[in-house]
This record gives sequence, structure tokens and C-alpha cells, in this order.
Amino acid sequence: MNRAFRLSILMPCLNEAETLETCIRKARQFLSEHGIEGEILVADNGSTDGSQDIARQAGARVVDVPTKGYGSALLGGILAAENEFMIMGDADDSYDFTNLQPFVDALKNGADLVMGNRFKGGILPGAMPFLHRYLGNPVLSFTARLFFKSDIGDFHCGLRGFRKSAILALDLQTTGMEFASEMAVKAAMRGLKITEVPAILRPDGRTRPPHLRTWSDGWRHLKFLLLYSPKWLFFYPGIALAALGILLSTPLLFGPIHIGRVNLDINTLTYSSLLTIIGVQSVLFSLLTYIFGVNSSLLPRDESTDRLLSRVGLEQGLVAGAGMILLGFLSSLAAVVYWGENRFGTIDPTFSMRLVIPGAVLFALGFQILFTSFFISILNTKLK
Repeated sequence: MNRAFRLSILMPCLNEAETLETCIRKARQFLSEHGIEGEILVADNGSTDGSQDIARQAGARVVDVPTKGYGSALLGGILAAENEFMIMGDADDSYDFTNLQPFVDALKNGADLVMGNRFKGGILPGAMPFLHRYLGNPVLSFTARLFFKSDIGDFHCGLRGFRKSAILALDLQTTGMEFASEMAVKAAMRGLKITEVPAILRPDGRTRPPHLRTWSDGWRHLKFLLLYSPKWLFFYPGIALAALGILLSTPLLFGPIHIGRVNLDINTLTYSSLLTIIGVQSVLFSLLTYIFGVNSSLLPRDESTDRLLSRVGLEQGLVAGAGMILLGFLSSLAAVVYWGENRFGTIDPTFSMRLVIPGAVLFALGFQILFTSFFISILNTKLK
């Protein structure tokens, strides 16, 4: 027996009576054939089809996890595992538990997380719905690689190995299907050693529909990726909107623009100014989200953001906000003077609005920056 390496094989379970015994038998076969000492652990999430008894009769240890959800079941199983090295896989017989050696080899070579890649290993006909194979998984995996600068090719493979202590240190929080995304994302963000190995996906052996819900679970995965990337959720869209608003509004401050038969005037100036306000507000939201995420250990530190925040403190924010408010007041005062020159009667809106709109924008941006500066200072206050 290879006693230097002990392994826990974890299977989350919710009414898997049709396939659970087969999965446990294959896992036992793998341990026996490779001389690995370990356990087969079934994290049951409230099965009503007798899965618990089937698991025990097949030689597995059953852990009852009352809190509903795929993530809850996995986390309960991870906490209950006896060994440091673990491999998790679905109990629907879609993964081959007799072919786990690539995961074991990667763990022995120092990997903290070993991801299966179904697109490299092969997806057999009927194993994955068309939308999941050609839209959901590729799009979500690409989004995750883009957001988190990761090389993981298949973020949602359910077959993966890991070190128990490394995964528990990530402080995983989600309870549903997005647990798989949280594990991979946080591992990449925290700099864990991640390895990918090919994994074959076969059609599962169940006659009932799978627990996975295409659109709702897909949205939960995407929502999680966005919430853990304030740069992509707030900062980059904000910069783009603010730049577009400034690019459009600046020339319109001096007069209308004629492009062929199209005339851009104060209406366009109003909406382009609105884009500027929304864009700046989005950028400020990204800073607030980052500070809250770092201070609550939800997000890792980012050097470029830290440098920016170190150079822009409460005082600098107050000066910038007050300066914008003053400029907004002067622009508005000019509009009042123009109105007074016309005895406070009817005036040319194409002229007056070129004073009123930038004044209103500067007022809004000034107060946003001023209030955000105070809020950042509050978030950074150390509680004792």
C-alpha cells in the first residue's frame, strides 16, 4: 500500500440511487489497483431514494449535509474528509473513477488544485447538451480567464483534485452550482498552483433529468464572476462610458455639430453628459467595491489599485470635489447672468444650456467625488 499518500474521493449526492453504487465500485477499484490507501466519502444532501443505504452497503462513508445546494454538499464533504488529498466527482457516472491517476500524479507533484478539462479529454456524444458545450461552458470559461488572468481551459469540470487545507483556506461561501466557479476563481486569485489534466465526460447513467438548470445556473456562474471582478463590472465600463461622454460633449459645448444631414445639439449634449456622470460613478463604485472586498478578505490586493488609492486620499478627494463644485457654480452663475441680460425673460436655450448642462454635470461629479472620498475613508477605518 502507498501509505505516504492517502486519498479521499468525494461524491456529492442528491437522489443518485441509479448510479451511486457504480461510481463507488469504480473508485474502490482505482484505490485497490494503484495501492492507494484512502476513503470514499458520499456527501448526501437529503436524498429520499435510499442513496445513503446504497452508499454504505457499497463501502463508502456517508456524511449528511442538511443545507441544500451543490456547494453546501461539497463543502460539508471537504470538512468531513479524513485526508489532506482529495478528488471530487459527480455521482452520476459521467466521470470514470477508475481513471484518476493523472489527478493523483499532479497532486504528488505539488499542485494545490487539479482541474479536469473535458474539452481536452473528450466529450462523448450525448454527454453534454449543445448549449452547454458550445455556448455556456466556453463563454463562461473565457470570461473567467479574461477576468482573472487564468490559464484554466474548463472552469466548470466537476472532476478535480485538491489539497484540503488549500481549499479550506479560500473560505468558499457559495452554496449552489457556482461553488465550482468560486473554487477555481479564488484559487487563481490567491496564486495557488493549478494544474489541468484531460478528463473524459460520458453520458450519465440516470433516467431522471439532471439537477443543473441551464439558464438560472448559468446566470449564477456569470453573476459570481462579475461580483468578484470589480474592474470588469465597474471600472472598465465606467472608463468607457466616461470617455465616450467627454468625447461627445466637449465639442458640443462650443456649438452644434453637423454630420451630413444629422445635427447634434443640446439634446445630444445632455445625454453625453449623462454618460460622463454614469461612467465616473461606475469608476468610483469599483474603488469602493475593491476596498470593501480587500478589507473583508473577499478579494486579493491589486498593486495598481493600491498605488492609486495611496496617492489619492481624503484630502485630495475633497479638494477635487470642491473644485468641481466651484466650477459648476461659476458655470451656473454665467447662465444666470445671461438670463439677467435678457431681463429674466425668454432666452435662447441652445446657448443657455451650454452653460447649464456643464454646470449641472460639474455639481454632480463634485458631490460624487466628495462623498466617495468620505466613504473610502470610512471603509479604511480600522475597527478595534
